[in-house]
Amino acid sequence: MAYEIVIWGARGSIPTPGAETARYGGNTSCVAVSEEAVGDDRLVILDAGTGIRPLGRELTANGNGPLTLDLLVTHTHWDHIQGLPFFAPFFGEANSVRIAGPKQGAVDLERILRDQMNPVVFPVPLDQLDAQLTVTHVEPGDFEVDGFIVQSIRLRHPGVTLGYRLTPKSGGASMAYITDNELGSGGEYGEGPDWRAELVRFLEGTSVMIHDAMYTAEELDSHRGWGHSSHVESVALACEAGVDTLVLFHHRPEHDDAAMDRFVDEAREAAAKHSTALDVMAASEGLRLNL
Repeated sequence: MAYEIVIWGARGSIPTPGAETARYGGNTSCVAVSEEAVGDDRLVILDAGTGIRPLGRELTANGNGPLTLDLLVTHTHWDHIQGLPFFAPFFGEANSVRIAGPKQGAVDLERILRDQMNPVVFPVPLDQLDAQLTVTHVEPGDFEVDGFIVQSIRLRHPGVTLGYRLTPKSGGASMAYITDNELGSGGEYGEGPDWRAELVRFLEGTSVMIHDAMYTAEELDSHRGWGHSSHVESVALACEAGVDTLVLFHHRPEHDDAAMDRFVDEAREAAAKHSTALDVMAASEGLRLNL
């Protein structure tokens, strides 16, 4: 099955609009995956940062009829759900939005989403949305969404954070979405001693991997235990797992377009040292990849 990946938001932590981030974009995490034969009326959406707002506007502007959407949330830190209250398909009564993601300890995902739309902080509560909305919990393992088999794995990040690998049910190339993941030695996240080998096995044979590359090597020294990686670490993982294309993601707010250009060059140099054919790029709003 042929499908398309579109980046709607690639920034980490907080939106960063402005002239200095115009090329790579300032919206926070959101990626859309759609089967080319179906179109925009059925989508799998990865995370709901502020990038989900322009995605929602495009979906409703196209007027393709009722929308059937699957939203996979990696975790509920603000930059991964903050766009959800502004998602236009929520306000179409013929639309169906199925949200899946992990619990945070004993706190249900639906409770978290309700709290961020509580009237004390947002004018429209979750119960007043017009679309048919369902919220389910997922844990590390396998499940299915419309058109895809999804594998999930626990990542090294504060809270319960999942990475997702999507493979078409009818066969075809796989893609992985691994954002907010610390590849270095900092932090304690409850992972086992073989966590890296397990992650490599999870990623083996993936055509496209979108991976956290928030920090430089120098910045990591003062951010151990924050749950993020560098662009060079992401390259090493991609080469180890035999990934075809690495998309650097979750850009630090302080990194402007010029800095991002340097990091891409450095990542490509690192890939060349591994003597692999890895294709490296940085996620930018509007980037489209076809598999």
